[in-house]
Amino acid sequence: MKFCRFVSSDLAVDSTFPLYGILDGDSVQEISAAPWTKWSAAGRSFPLAAVRLAAPVEPRKIVCVGRNYSAHAAELGNDVPKEPLIFLKPSTSIIGPADAIVLPKYSQRVEHEGELGLVIARSCSHLSDHEDALSYVLGYTCVNDITARDLQKSDVQFTRAKGFDTFCPVGPHIESKIRPEDLLVETLVNGELRQAGRTSLMVYPPAFIVRWVSRMMTLEPGDLIATGTPAGVGPLASGDMVEVRIEGIGMLRNPVHPAIA
Repeated sequence: MKFCRFVSSDLAVDSTFPLYGILDGDSVQEISAAPWTKWSAAGRSFPLAAVRLAAPVEPRKIVCVGRNYSAHAAELGNDVPKEPLIFLKPSTSIIGPADAIVLPKYSQRVEHEGELGLVIARSCSHLSDHEDALSYVLGYTCVNDITARDLQKSDVQFTRAKGFDTFCPVGPHIESKIRPEDLLVETLVNGELRQAGRTSLMVYPPAFIVRWVSRMMTLEPGDLIATGTPAGVGPLASGDMVEVRIEGIGMLRNPVHPAIA
């Protein structure tokens, strides 16, 4: 299933907040609640052309994995970590498909990082090596871990560089019917291919990541894990259009806007 959040242009529908739905061809079928809860069909259908897709998740936390592709670690002059390198992004950094990435005035070097995202379906903590970690995952989505690279280098830790508003585009939906072990992840800027790598090249694969993170913090329904980016990260400029495309999921497309004065 392709789970989404959307706002309808139908004036008869309360459009002050996004609804949850299932993408079905050229239509969206509304569901009663978030897909990681007990939901049911709500009975309404909307033409896809008449809705605006929002970020498909509202996580309490966004857990990210750094340097999870050896070629990406090398391009930044870093060693591959001996354990997964995890950090957090604030939930306020999330935007949806077609929303604008806003370049902050504090940075002179903002870069794209296309990644596979995992959406947690049910709570898990201290998972053992024998448990099926992916059974705790609802599905998979596209993530762009936008990074102020100059601030990441100057601050050493990642909070400011990764945490600006609009620095976590997510979408266009959550795909629940694929396996994550060998998917092609690509990032394009203005139609030019910048990044391309298969998830099979991850140093720490998705199931390992879920187990590892669960041993540090309880993962809750709706939480998002960004699994790391392939080589080829590069700068974004005002006016760019950046796209993250993942095999079996789709494309997340966002324009880049200048800093707010």
